[in-house]
Amino acid sequence: MKILHVVGARPNFMKVAPVHRAIAAYPQIRQILVHTGQHYDLNMSDIFFQQLGLPAPDINLEVGSGSHAVQTAQIMMRFEETVLKEKPDLTLVYGDVNSTVAAALVCAKLGVRVGHVEAGLRSFDRAMPEEINRLMTDQIADYLFTPSQDGDENLLREGVPAAKIHFVGNVMIDTLVRLLPEAGRLWPRISSDLRLAEGGYCLVTLHRPSNVDDPAMLARIMSTLAAISHELPIVFPIHPRTRERIAANNIEIGENGNLQLTDPVGYLDFLCLQQRARLVITDSGGIQEETTYLSVPCLTVRENTERPVTVELGTNTLVGQDMVLLREKTRHILAGQARRGEIPPLWDGQAAARIAAVVAGMNAPKGHG
Repeated sequence: MKILHVVGARPNFMKVAPVHRAIAAYPQIRQILVHTGQHYDLNMSDIFFQQLGLPAPDINLEVGSGSHAVQTAQIMMRFEETVLKEKPDLTLVYGDVNSTVAAALVCAKLGVRVGHVEAGLRSFDRAMPEEINRLMTDQIADYLFTPSQDGDENLLREGVPAAKIHFVGNVMIDTLVRLLPEAGRLWPRISSDLRLAEGGYCLVTLHRPSNVDDPAMLARIMSTLAAISHELPIVFPIHPRTRERIAANNIEIGENGNLQLTDPVGYLDFLCLQQRARLVITDSGGIQEETTYLSVPCLTVRENTERPVTVELGTNTLVGQDMVLLREKTRHILAGQARRGEIPPLWDGQAAARIAAVVAGMNAPKGHG
């Protein structure tokens, strides 16, 4: 059996790593890792792949950036050549980026089976490009691997046959569980460099256009963070694009000893910072999941989330773009009134093993169109 794994952006690599490793336990399956090049990332170095236990991609389509339409079209054109050459029995796609839906469409039209890892998540906000990618991919996939039970419910409501749905748990948590001990060993260096005490700081990460591309909103966020930093020191690994937005719009950031804007950090460093934070403020989907597993309070600067299990069971609270509410919820946490969450079902570090078992048990090839 031959399987193609298709990844397009850095978070996809966190998801593919445990699946690739779990499937490697089945010698009858040959795996080919395809990187579409949707996001070119300088941090995609050898050490990054070594940490994840993942081989370098076998194929890089080198698509690069572009509008959603251009990028999706380029991926489809280049990936079609790969599928026709390799003739896989199954293609696994991950998450909700443009590479996910582009690869799924190509395979569906060529009669190659598709498995979607992290299926069924819904924000119910079609203004988010990722939501469109999720909806389309799930409608054409043959195997839908869901990270939480709400994913199963969403898919059934949308008419997906129950036989296609496999509740396996969260592969991102597989990676976190495996690398947490290694990340923990970085604390002496990180705490010294950033002058941090365990449980004595807030970690911030913001990247969504609704928060960082609107100058007025970005100014309100930075003003609020500056105010919070007087009550709790803040570490904000800031994306270069966000830093440029701040400079271009002359936004007062109030950077002081208590509000540190640092360069972006690697996965292990960030995991270490998350584990020891008193609080995390974010707009990232993956970080909502990681903080829930780590039992760290999380305030999400979004009106909705495609990961409601982190709110219903976990440590996550949505504050939208209401900066007064953000201040209020921060004070509650500092006063010892943080939500006591629990880890959702099957977030146990074994999700990839469950996926591998389903894949290895596939019936005879569907055939190539």
